[in-house]
Amino acid sequence: MSPASFLRRLLGRSRAGVGHDTQHLVSLCVALLGERGEVSGAALARQALAAYLGLDERGREEFFDTLAQEFAPSPEAVGKAADAYRYDPTPQNLIHLQEVIDTARQELFRRLNMAPGGTQALVEMRRQLLRGLKKHPAWSAIDADLLHLFRSWFNRGFLRLERIDWRTSAIVLEKLIQYEAVHAVQGWPDLRRRLAADRRCFGFFHPQLPDEPLIFIEVALTHGLSAQVQPLLDVKSEVAVPEQADCAIFYSITNCQEGLRGTSFGNLLIKQVAEDLKREFPHLRSFATLSPIPGFRHWLAQTETRVQLSMGPNAEQRLAMLSVIEQPGWHSGAVSEPLQKLLMRLCAWYLLHAKQGAEPLDPVSRFHLGNGAALERLNWLGDTSESGMARSAGMMVNYIYRLEDVERNHERYFADHAVVASRAVEKLARKSPLAVPAEKRAEA
Repeated sequence: MSPASFLRRLLGRSRAGVGHDTQHLVSLCVALLGERGEVSGAALARQALAAYLGLDERGREEFFDTLAQEFAPSPEAVGKAADAYRYDPTPQNLIHLQEVIDTARQELFRRLNMAPGGTQALVEMRRQLLRGLKKHPAWSAIDADLLHLFRSWFNRGFLRLERIDWRTSAIVLEKLIQYEAVHAVQGWPDLRRRLAADRRCFGFFHPQLPDEPLIFIEVALTHGLSAQVQPLLDVKSEVAVPEQADCAIFYSITNCQEGLRGTSFGNLLIKQVAEDLKREFPHLRSFATLSPIPGFRHWLAQTETRVQLSMGPNAEQRLAMLSVIEQPGWHSGAVSEPLQKLLMRLCAWYLLHAKQGAEPLDPVSRFHLGNGAALERLNWLGDTSESGMARSAGMMVNYIYRLEDVERNHERYFADHAVVASRAVEKLARKSPLAVPAEKRAEA
């Protein structure tokens, strides 16, 4: 819908129950859509964003409701344009249909983006919108418009990859401490160790958010695949000689901007970082992750899983063994070999066979397999932190990125959701009590 036709429809409508501050903001938005001058438009955009930032929670709800209801395309106009294209599919009718469907909201967001700091304000607006989306399903149309624009504004062509080290500005370094979501940074000494000579940290940045990392990845240069994360996070650990490393371990990946959820950066980041590291250290032979398994304990506690484990002979002993992991500090002493075998086999089965639709149930698994990695190794007590024990009974997994296989694995995953895994992981899964008939589970 053109701004002119939209304004004719919207002007004069009463907005009963809408507060004064929200009405003022909506008036500014209407004026912005009707403005043709670039300079005056930028000034109006600045005023509108300032008015939005001044709203309280109730005012934001009123504003989002107004965007959802009054800034949507006319159903009659969409139907008429769609019929015209259906019966006469000319390029002109298609263009007209696209113009009608292109909502006034999208045009409003484009114009708000002209203001200084407009991009960051819109990212923050979507963050606030997402938090109320479940309660207000009508806002999903606003979310779709913002996501559509962000996927264009934040595509790879606009992003720059930067290495982050101790010389990076303090503003960005503080953001790393603030945003780190996998392994919390315990202050400046911890961060400094993570940026030492045998470590690398890279992030994607956007020109409109120069001091705001969109996503960052932390890498340890090691000898061989790492099986435990605590040694990598030890502030007092000795700094190794990076030229002697043969493996790059991606041990933390953090998306920083909640408002950009659904805009994929991680797959691009991992592949480019691997290529850059290979150029810097040609002797590197392996690129792998040391990843959490965030859904394992939750899946293990689900009623459906427990019912399956309760079938067959010796089920009570199996469930009794699993009850041990509910006790605080169960891992700090001697762990029985049968319990370790049971948990490792169940975790392997979870990673290979537990599904969300056709895809793996585990979100980290979906991410790395979708990027073309292979599930290489399961690590017992790889993360003994409180969160690691709560998420996955301490287990971690290595996903390996073999650069020559990445594209083929990626295509296989999206063609048939194939989980590419090592023989060792497949063998563990085959020995899981869930992989055999109930009458034979006693043997597992």
